[in-house]
Amino acid sequence: GGAMTDPKGDRSKGPSEQDDPDLFTRIVDSDEKGVYVSGAKAHQTGCINSHWIILMPTIRLTQNDKEYAIVGAIPADVKGLTYIYGRQSCDTRVMEGGGDIDLGNAKFGGQEAMMILDRVFIPWDKLFMNGEFEFASMLVERFTCYHRRSYVCKTGLGDVLIGAAATIADYNGVPNVSHIKDKIIEMTHLNETIFAAGIASSHQGHKMKSGVYLNDDMLAQVCKHNVTRFPYEISRLAQDIAGGLMVTLPSEKDFRHPEAGPMLKKYLVGRK
Repeated sequence: GGAMTDPKGDRSKGPSEQDDPDLFTRIVDSDEKGVYVSGAKAHQTGCINSHWIILMPTIRLTQNDKEYAIVGAIPADVKGLTYIYGRQSCDTRVMEGGGDIDLGNAKFGGQEAMMILDRVFIPWDKLFMNGEFEFASMLVERFTCYHRRSYVCKTGLGDVLIGAAATIADYNGVPNVSHIKDKIIEMTHLNETIFAAGIASSHQGHKMKSGVYLNDDMLAQVCKHNVTRFPYEISRLAQDIAGGLMVTLPSEKDFRHPEAGPMLKKYLVGRK
């Protein structure tokens, strides 16, 4: 897991200027074996699935922020690390005993968590930055260049949503209605635009002195900006096609209920 984002506190101030010094992850102590770090990392996608966590700075640092200039690897179950699991909009439905409908991906779940670090130990051989604040900005820029290009993965979700919307239109008997076709075409256009920027960023990558390839920074930023806009419009169009039932659908538990289930199946039908 790449742990970069700190809580940040007052965004107008740097790490060393905060009222609480732990609002950015920092070295709080050291000995002959290594260093001890405290702080927090937010929005950590997949961290609980990971074996190792790489802690990194999250912004440009100055001379006064040297204790925050830290990159280090920690096991995901290291002493002093607490995970606070995030919430999702329909997560209580998952606990009602449904089999497929309310689980999203029925076999593998994604998650976000906040990581709280309380004097977490990092041995010297797992410490890759230790006070070299002048390299923090470069690290952040290169990390985000890769990461923002990786948002091309959202187009996989888009493909599924577009396919589902088209299927619902078919169930409702309106697959050939012009405004339905126009919406599916627009969804596809937006989704493939995200994909194109991500692939173009990789194609325009260049070789670094180390031999590692870095994808094109500008196109990576464009990919990210597309992702901050287009999936919402794709979802809005899907809701237009699917109708209100998409957001008011009873739970799987209701569909499996001996009394409510048959009534729902009688009335929530489309064409044969």
